[in-house]
Amino acid sequence: MSEKIIYHGSQQIVEFPEIRIAKYHKDFYYGFYCTVIKEQAKRWAVRYNGYGIVNEYKYRADNALNVLKFEEMTEEWLDFITSYRMGKMHNYDIVEGPMANDTIFNYVQNFVDGKISREAFWALAKFKKPTHQISFHTAKALTTLEFLKGHEVCDEER
Repeated sequence: MSEKIIYHGSQQIVEFPEIRIAKYHKDFYYGFYCTVIKEQAKRWAVRYNGYGIVNEYKYRADNALNVLKFEEMTEEWLDFITSYRMGKMHNYDIVEGPMANDTIFNYVQNFVDGKISREAFWALAKFKKPTHQISFHTAKALTTLEFLKGHEVCDEER
């Protein structure tokens, strides 16, 4: 069983993660979203008012769970996030892969709307910096997380 440290950016300490149904769908549908990139979690934490909390967890992979992992942005990844950003449900416990940040998602939306071709999407997307997300979609998936600590962060540019 492998383990790694992952981070969740929030406005509060999240000792007991939960799956919340939000107004808008994220890349991999509703879930509890984390990343292995600490700076990315910080950006998530400070996005509303310049201050937030980066929560740190130990993640222990569980081979009994239904996990989907995308190593990079691929055709399969694009099709997956397109359908789940539009509200389609899936049966994965955990999904991991690149994140369609706001810029990338605008390209995805333009692709879905027929405003750009698949080829144009890839031409635009290839210049964006790498991102990462791992999302937990079931109560059983959340049991793979152990809260370690939370610490305050701020946006130095504000």
